[in-house]
Amino acid sequence: MKNITKVFWIALALVVLAVGFGALAPESFELVTGKMQSFITSSFGWYYLSVVSIMVVFTLIIIVSPFGKIRLGKDTDRPEYTRVTWFSMLFSAGMGIGLVFWGAAEPLSHYAISPATADPGTREAFRESMRFTFFHWGLHAWAIYAIVALALAYFQFRKGEPGLISATLKPIFGDKMNGPWGVLVDVFAVFATVVGVATTLGLGAIQINGGLSYIFGIENAFGVQVIIIAVVTVLFLISAWSGLSKGIKYLSNINMILAVSLLALVVILGPTVLIFNMFTDTLGRYVQNIVQMSFSAAPLNVGNREWINGWTIFYWAWWISWSPFVGIFIARVSKGRTIREFLIGVLMIPSIVSFFWFSAFGTTAINIQDKVKDLTALDLKTEETLFAVFNEMPLSMLLSIIAVVLISTFFITSADSATFVLGMQTTNGSLNPSNIVKVIWGLAQSSIAVILLSSEGLGALQSMLIVAAFPFSFIMVLMMLSLYKSLSNEAKKMKISKP
Repeated sequence: MKNITKVFWIALALVVLAVGFGALAPESFELVTGKMQSFITSSFGWYYLSVVSIMVVFTLIIIVSPFGKIRLGKDTDRPEYTRVTWFSMLFSAGMGIGLVFWGAAEPLSHYAISPATADPGTREAFRESMRFTFFHWGLHAWAIYAIVALALAYFQFRKGEPGLISATLKPIFGDKMNGPWGVLVDVFAVFATVVGVATTLGLGAIQINGGLSYIFGIENAFGVQVIIIAVVTVLFLISAWSGLSKGIKYLSNINMILAVSLLALVVILGPTVLIFNMFTDTLGRYVQNIVQMSFSAAPLNVGNREWINGWTIFYWAWWISWSPFVGIFIARVSKGRTIREFLIGVLMIPSIVSFFWFSAFGTTAINIQDKVKDLTALDLKTEETLFAVFNEMPLSMLLSIIAVVLISTFFITSADSATFVLGMQTTNGSLNPSNIVKVIWGLAQSSIAVILLSSEGLGALQSMLIVAAFPFSFIMVLMMLSLYKSLSNEAKKMKISKP
């Protein structure tokens, strides 16, 4: 406990205050956070669109620049994990559970319920639904994570700084980051991580409960969700106690085996040829339209503008709010790789896998909607959509069971990764935070999820995440400037040309 810093106590106090407000006055909490979210998305949507697009351009420039030769560590350092394990770990922490949750639900919504611009149920809506799903889960999302992860890995392993968000800003602000301003930056990162992971624990419990209810008829109720969280908490604390190289590593590899198995079954049992055709066609349309989609603010179309606020702006803010957690974890497992290898691995590979995942699950859901059963008429909750799709396929029980197990393992991995990240951030960037600190944060996350589920405060907490993303986006801009400045100085010393 002696390594715990001020960041731990301040962040913990803020979390207790926010959750207390949400639990004791859920309606007021939801009203306040909802109004703040609405104001930010409607007034600063243009800013989110611009700043995230700049992040994509920045990462692509770094990939092709001479900076890509620089290693994240000493020149003699080499990666600790194989490429397969490394990819499994960053993918599980960054997207895993979201792909299962939205794999069928988002394309189906864009096609049959609320298309961006096309008429519902048309061929154009089909093409548009897949293109925008690619857009929301592709390069833009991973560029956000890559900025935070690259800055942290570079300054920690190359420059010997502690693994803290505040340390990445030293080239601009110098020793001021060692004082109160640095504490403020790190507290904000910890707060965003705790709130984000607690929200995911709650949503994960809801989806597991939804799957069990759909498959086995188990009651979809708060009591069942508490039991799910309790079981998952015990499992991820056991994993956290065993350490990064064992628990998270093994869980991540299991995740990928299960995910690939489920994906393969859906491709084989679903409309196989249509899946491959939609993947190929949508990938081309995504590349062709990425610039237009990136800056589409629809200033003269109220309906389209509301769609962009509700989906694209929401996603950009959501990824930004998650970037401290995911970025810190990706940085921790990426020591020894070159910047070019790191960025290609973080940007390109997860994007392609996500594209194929949505092609398989989204195309299958839309095909069932068109030719088998009107899924939108079932009045499904989002967490039940995937299981409703499986119910209309061969081997439906097997698919549903694999999905529930996969959600559970992704769930455990995310929580396990978060306890590690929170431990790092509250022990001055320690690469191996004590088990006691990890257990405290693990129990805190689970307790928050239970309290918010009991008061139905998860929706308000999601709004709070969107609000929190706004100021953190400015920190990310500063991180890009700081990173470029430091890389330029190093390029001069190494006598390599900067872009």
